[in-house]
Amino acid sequence: GQRCYSQDKCALGNHPGARKGAPGMHPTSRKKQSEYGMQLRAKQRTKRFYGVLEAQFRKLYGRAERMPGKTGENLLALLELRLDNIVYRLGLAESRAHARQLVTHGHILVNGKKLDIPSATLEVNDEISVAENARKFKIFEDMAERPVPGWLSVDSTALKGTVLSIPTREEVDVDVEETLIVELYSK
Repeated sequence: GQRCYSQDKCALGNHPGARKGAPGMHPTSRKKQSEYGMQLRAKQRTKRFYGVLEAQFRKLYGRAERMPGKTGENLLALLELRLDNIVYRLGLAESRAHARQLVTHGHILVNGKKLDIPSATLEVNDEISVAENARKFKIFEDMAERPVPGWLSVDSTALKGTVLSIPTREEVDVDVEETLIVELYSK
């Protein structure tokens, strides 16, 4: 392709002559997102990030609201303490969806017992391990290379991990604006 030299009407690039609106005869400018729109976007982003549907997310919010402390931080802690998320955080899975599949297929043990519910909320001192029949999977060979958050401990040779504490907001490295979610649900 040819470089676009018509600076005054160019739709490409980031120079002063680039178009600001949508293409077409009467381009509409992008409207400023409303407060509700920002809140909804924050909620949807968080739901998709953790792979949680609306009904489950709303239940988690209700639990977070009843807990002492800040609702937003409680919600993030509950999301982080889900079994599928912890399996991902320990480096046992490549993604949260993969972690969810490992859990539902019965490859993950919690305190030595099979637990195949990805949404199960774990508690402090719970031990997560890989079932004997799944230890031969290639994915578990790469486990030692991934960093683990401070609220979890991992033994990569034994394919085990432990929840040391409830994660604080500072320990959760997710780009989520939990205050917007709280504002949305408190309407």
